[in-house]
Amino acid sequence: MANVPEDLQYSAEHEWVDGDAEPGGEVTIGITEHAADALGDIVYVEAPAVGTTVTAGEVCGELESTKAVSELYSPVTGTVIAINDELASAPESINSDPFGTGWIFKVAVTEDPTELLDAAAYGDLTA
Repeated sequence: MANVPEDLQYSAEHEWVDGDAEPGGEVTIGITEHAADALGDIVYVEAPAVGTTVTAGEVCGELESTKAVSELYSPVTGTVIAINDELASAPESINSDPFGTGWIFKVAVTEDPTELLDAAAYGDLTA
């Protein structure tokens, strides 16, 4: 069974959220270990650009692996304030450390999230 840290929130599209997901808060976003394992070796990441407005539940980028290309969804609505530049040269860090060095982007949240799951609910979804 994949690792599901208790201190994070999750989307049904397999993204994790770390931080204050309320309006005015800032969050860090990545994909879960479950998603990284399903994708296989990630070779390219297309993250949303800094300054882009992202909307919860909508596509905001892509992940390319040796198996397939997968859409990246934003689990929150807000403005992108940072991207993980390290992924340009080391996209495999998403596979090796999805909850740490494999983070993808950060968002300044502008709307209340509605669809985020706690660790138990995400664990049930992926069981």
